[in-house]
Amino acid sequence: MQAIRPRAALAFTLALVLAAPAGAQRISEEQAAATARAALEAAPVFDGHNDAPGQLRSRFNNQINDVDFTNTLNTADPATGGGAMHTDLTRLKAGKVGAQFWSVYVPHNNDEAAAVQQTIEQIDVTKRLIARYPADMRYAETAEQVEGAMAEGRIASLIGMEGGYSIGSNLGVLRQFYAMGARYMTLTHNSNTPWADAATDAPKHNGLTDFGKDVVREMNRIGMLVDLSHVSEKVMHDALDVARAPVIFSHSGARAVAGHARNVPDSVLARLPENGGVVMVVALPRFINETLRQWDARRTGEIARLRVEHLGNPAAADAAFKAWLAANPEPKSQLTDVADHIDHIRKVAGIEHIGIGGDYDGMPSGPVGMEDVSGYPALFTELARRGYSQVELELIASRNIMRVMRAAEAYARSVADQPPIESVIGGSISPAAAR
Repeated sequence: MQAIRPRAALAFTLALVLAAPAGAQRISEEQAAATARAALEAAPVFDGHNDAPGQLRSRFNNQINDVDFTNTLNTADPATGGGAMHTDLTRLKAGKVGAQFWSVYVPHNNDEAAAVQQTIEQIDVTKRLIARYPADMRYAETAEQVEGAMAEGRIASLIGMEGGYSIGSNLGVLRQFYAMGARYMTLTHNSNTPWADAATDAPKHNGLTDFGKDVVREMNRIGMLVDLSHVSEKVMHDALDVARAPVIFSHSGARAVAGHARNVPDSVLARLPENGGVVMVVALPRFINETLRQWDARRTGEIARLRVEHLGNPAAADAAFKAWLAANPEPKSQLTDVADHIDHIRKVAGIEHIGIGGDYDGMPSGPVGMEDVSGYPALFTELARRGYSQVELELIASRNIMRVMRAAEAYARSVADQPPIESVIGGSISPAAAR
């Protein structure tokens, strides 16, 4: 089966973009705000990654009957220093969020059976949360359902799995998670899976194993989006070699702007036009600000140095570190950093390959000006200020990811007559195991 070429379907949209390109000339603040408002009215934000379900687990043990999701500003815990959640219905509406992929993340667990159970629990709590607010949220599994929810003024709510260990290295479990509603899976989180290397772990597999490539093929076959945030650069390329439907990066930035391993290198960005995928740009400060990333490295080195210098005297090491922090305050990331990543991805991959994936409630705070989910209009005003047209802002906000969903669904329909892939990690099932 030949790969679907999503770019052919973009001819009309691209013609509009070419007719009204983002120019170098700056516009007034009033014009920028008006352009952003018009864009988000026509195409509300479709956010690729929000970790509120994880907060429901860690803060409330998934017991949410008494949780007021219309306003979570009172969820700070002064005893632990934990801040309030970043997400609630009031702030989602203020942020012009019209669709949300809710992340059903569970921590890395070498006991994959436990990870499978925890993922099911997170799907359950997410669906229960959506069902509690039918006037504000609508559960969705398809692009058509997302479009319908947006038209009704409700937040289309989809499920995305974060971390491939959630499937227990089993394609049957993968298919059942799709049946439960999961519409993307991040192939890894911070640690390697038995079949794929993570960006932030020591390489073990040199990318995707043969089984890992079959995971990508089966995700394409059933219509589940392949999410390449968190994976190693080699896995990104291996997945693009195998994929027959557009991929996503649900919450990543551009590595050329900030050199964090979690970001997407230009070698991968350059391949997105052929694949049709999108990078949904993240707001996590340590991923998007190079000065902050370098400060983190210096801080880590200083801690190690002081422990050696004050060996056997931890109190002296702590005092010296406090003095270092006072002399070297932590840099602050700004919403303009997010816009810088969007600028770079536009330059390398093109406007039709950009989306938004904030990672709210998966970090201590967003950047200054985008501390929580209410900050998206400020970001789009900044982009308009830089010369992005309304058409381009609409593509970034939701039209690009909607096109990707439709392409993945279309590919799945085109191969509906193909049988499920039955690969087993490590090789064939032994006759004894099969009995």
